[in-house]
Amino acid sequence: MKFTDGHWRMRAGVDPAYPVEVLDVEPGPGTLTLLAPSYRVHSRLDLQRGPVFTVELSAPLPDVVGVSVTHYAGQVARPPRFELFTNGATEPWVDADAEHAALTSGALSVRVNRADWRMDFVAGERVLTTSGPEDLAFIQTGDDGHHVRERLVLGVGTAVYGLGERFGPLVRNGQVVDIWNADGGTSSEQAYKNIPFFLTNAGYGVFVDHPGHVSFEVGSEDVARVQFSVADQSLRYYLIYGPTPKDILRKYTALTGRPALPPAWSFGLWLTTSFNTAYDEETVNSFVEGMSERDIPLSVFHFDCFWMREISWCDFEWDPRTFPDPRGMLTRLKAKGLKICLWINPYIAQRSALFAEGKKRGYLLRRPNGDVWQWDLWQPGLAVVDFTNPEAREWYAAKLDALLDIGVDCFKSDFGERIPTDVEYFDGADPELMHNYYTYLYNKTVFDLLRKRRGDGEAVVFARSATVGCQQFPVHWGGDNSSTYESMAETLRGGLSLTMSGFGFWSHDIGGFEGTPTAELFKRWIPFGLLSSHSRLHGNYSYRVPWLFDEESVTVLRTFTRLKARLMPYLYQAAVIAHRDGIPVMRAMVVEYPDDPACTYLDRQYLLGDDLLVAPVFAAEGTVDYYVPPGVWTHFLTGEQVQGPRWVRERHGFDSVPLLARPGSVIPVGALDDGPAYDYADGVTLYVFALAQGRVATTVPTITGEPAAAFVTARDGDVIRVEADPAPAGWRVLLVGERAIESVTGGSATEHPLGTLIEAEGGVLTVRLARN
Repeated sequence: MKFTDGHWRMRAGVDPAYPVEVLDVEPGPGTLTLLAPSYRVHSRLDLQRGPVFTVELSAPLPDVVGVSVTHYAGQVARPPRFELFTNGATEPWVDADAEHAALTSGALSVRVNRADWRMDFVAGERVLTTSGPEDLAFIQTGDDGHHVRERLVLGVGTAVYGLGERFGPLVRNGQVVDIWNADGGTSSEQAYKNIPFFLTNAGYGVFVDHPGHVSFEVGSEDVARVQFSVADQSLRYYLIYGPTPKDILRKYTALTGRPALPPAWSFGLWLTTSFNTAYDEETVNSFVEGMSERDIPLSVFHFDCFWMREISWCDFEWDPRTFPDPRGMLTRLKAKGLKICLWINPYIAQRSALFAEGKKRGYLLRRPNGDVWQWDLWQPGLAVVDFTNPEAREWYAAKLDALLDIGVDCFKSDFGERIPTDVEYFDGADPELMHNYYTYLYNKTVFDLLRKRRGDGEAVVFARSATVGCQQFPVHWGGDNSSTYESMAETLRGGLSLTMSGFGFWSHDIGGFEGTPTAELFKRWIPFGLLSSHSRLHGNYSYRVPWLFDEESVTVLRTFTRLKARLMPYLYQAAVIAHRDGIPVMRAMVVEYPDDPACTYLDRQYLLGDDLLVAPVFAAEGTVDYYVPPGVWTHFLTGEQVQGPRWVRERHGFDSVPLLARPGSVIPVGALDDGPAYDYADGVTLYVFALAQGRVATTVPTITGEPAAAFVTARDGDVIRVEADPAPAGWRVLLVGERAIESVTGGSATEHPLGTLIEAEGGVLTVRLARN
């Protein structure tokens, strides 16, 4: 929200107050509270008016400083609040004298100048950012509104990222961002997943701890500041010190929650009925059998909305006209090795038998006069489940539980964005704060049921809406994109923005949801889709089975589906890191290379895990431009080497995509390509890329989160040594680009199109390279 009229004046009707000096400093247990009047105090006579800023500094975790600013403290505290995890908190160091007050958490300090208000956030001796005079403010507006505003200085060259899933340019500088969930597709400023957290390339991130509407002006009102404000009497935010983007994400997710580890099968190919298409069991079988006949491994089949009868969503009852034997049908599909997903949402149509039940029991949102809140958008007479009511959550979960009993494995938890504010909640929650927060309760209800029934490591949803903390309930997909190259690019931007907002896993509709892609677009989108953490074929009015496009689409889909299956030892390692540390599987280049100015604005390529660079092709003719960071990078598919740093322009066929291995990386590649879930260590091949002198790489293929084996690869001069503990059956090493071998101990070497392949005979393998 903008309050100023240029640099010198405020807008009409806007009346600001700013802290001027610190009158009192009150140390408390782990806190430092400052009282800062909005005027100079010359004598006692001045202390008979306001406003006075109450600023509490705290340290919920090391390297994290909390700032809570309050005007009137007499407001009734109403839910919701974000659930934060502060078990790792340590006692901060506090200090105050006549000139300064300071609180230190780990390597991060906030220092307040007492005589002339100023807050500096400092790491070591480096000032990360500052809230200076007239940055922090209480603002009265002409509509009797009260806002708390904060502004932090943006240093020269500081770029801002995140704030949830946003589809415009990856760098937020110059943008206005409203944290307010909306069902607006992927081509507007609206977003399904709004997260009031941003990170920078300057060593810090900021999380605004407010579940309702937060307005951000990122260098868009005052071009040298990032501004955030709430229409409230108080504002709390946390400044998080990195220093790297990965460190910031690690600490932010420690505070707000780390993602659960999805099951291995969920990383395979998902195929759906599409939405508004006609389908029955015969149609479903034709899709499943068609994929099998064409040797395309399929992991999950998803039934979209019309598994239920029209204008009855959701009643959680199979439409008997098209699916007369759902239990038998699911049994038959699961016998083919498939997992089953069903579409759901948190809305109850008036026609649904659950409407009367929910109304009678008080499980639906009500207007202040007691009426059930309803409208006709999406479903006639639609009502909304009140997830603040524990009985309503149990009621909703019980309907899903019955579906699990007949063979359903997971749910696509769609919608949850258009949540009304003219309602009353069971627990007295503030409707404005609940608008964004609703999706947390919705998805937590579904995910908790799956975790209870299936166990840790087996629960997964396919969710569209999100707020802070929803990263704990993977996976999220990018919403309603379109069948165009432009939408393919905006989809990637949205995904990278989301993963820079604390989300470890992400997917999207391959080929676009709205419209029907051309065969060329579909084939270009496939590598991007399969080289994402999760992969789904889904559309609106048209099917997404590849043979409906052309035969080459079949070949391309087969190629990349099987490639992803072979990459699962590597990808599941990345998944474990996301689960354990909060570092996403898909990463914008700046997350890995924050000090490389060429990476600051890159949003058409990304890193998949630590060591694979992916540059999707956004043109039918196959031309692609991408940036290669320093070092010798290797094309994973061909073995061709590229010396960075440099920009590369290439032309790729439909069966290829820029997929480059990082210098010095050791990538475990599985022995199987017919599905994502198998013993990743058995028969694994370690692809070794440009291992430099002195480099030591540890590779730990895991399954269900447990290490299957650990490999340590090291180079000392001309000797490469690999140790396996324990040594799995049939493990191998592929020295990519190395063909001159002097000797091998512990194995036997053969030529390979990419280099030299060595079959290990025990737990230790030593290779001496021939000198040039």
